Amino acid sequence: MSVWLPTSPCTPEACAGHEGDSASVPHAVLRLAAAIALILLGILGAPPVRLLPAGPRHRVVRAWSTALVRAFGIRITVHGSPGPGGGRLLVANHISWLDIPLVAAALPCRMLAKSDIRTWPVLGRLAGRAGTLFIERDRIRALPATVEAMTGALLAGDRVTVFPEGSTWCGRAQGTFRRAAFQAALDARVPVQPLRLTYLRCDGGPAGAPAFVGDDPLTASLWRIARARGVRAEVRLLPRIPPGRYAHRRDLAAAAQRAVVGAWTGPIGTGPIETGPIGTGPIETGPTDPNPLPGIPAQPATPLATDKDSAKRPAVSVHHWVSSSPAAASSLRTPS
Repeated sequence: MSVWLPTSPCTPEACAGHEGDSASVPHAVLRLAAAIALILLGILGAPPVRLLPAGPRHRVVRAWSTALVRAFGIRITVHGSPGPGGGRLLVANHISWLDIPLVAAALPCRMLAKSDIRTWPVLGRLAGRAGTLFIERDRIRALPATVEAMTGALLAGDRVTVFPEGSTWCGRAQGTFRRAAFQAALDARVPVQPLRLTYLRCDGGPAGAPAFVGDDPLTASLWRIARARGVRAEVRLLPRIPPGRYAHRRDLAAAAQRAVVGAWTGPIGTGPIETGPIGTGPIETGPTDPNPLPGIPAQPATPLATDKDSAKRPAVSVHHWVSSSPAAASSLRTPS
């Protein structure tokens, strides 16, 4: 394993517990059965769906993605508006493998995923048929080719989603946005749209069940999510960063990370919050404030890890402010 790969201090034992009601075993089994049926339907339907025009194709993808997340008993809330179409780079914080259908439920797009996902049973085949772009994280020399492929997709008018932290975190804190993917947005001269993903319990606190961190097996994660009750997922579509505002990927990555952090710690916003019904996709609210992060002071542009930097693990657990149990091991997990 390459030493430059990013890490996080999150572990399943410290981060992925569910505080709240649990579904019965039969109910959880039904949830898993519904999710598996939807995944198989997605594999069979992907080839003809890709032949549809963009508008109908996006509606089908949104409906399927929403149904998949809802199959696990998770309701979806979307804040903000996707804005006009066209190529753009979507960047979001990374918590779970559920982030992939969650983003697609709000904005159908192509994903950048690690090449290991190709070998996942069922899900790997679905990812390939959905037009996923794959990156070999252990081969730094393959990175320029990946950036070139992303640039081509953006120039073709595709929306490409990247999780630039490079590893999953539990959602209580986040990692540094790595810069390489932002070069594709600069080369294609397309906007960057930051997204903030959050999983919450009924009482408004962070939900641990969706976190897919550390050495957590996929089967354990599926069962934990299926057993959890009262989990709600939020997607916050933040104001886009227009092309040309930043000339260097370092500054562009820092601006996108400030936007995501600001959406996490700052005011919720002024628009209404609506939740889409099952199978129809989330309902989009009105446009977001054109001035990003109102009332939030600009943060200094701290040095960000590049494709040649060594990933630095925090000296103190990020969970000290929410839990007395620090995460003991690092997560190398990055589903996408």
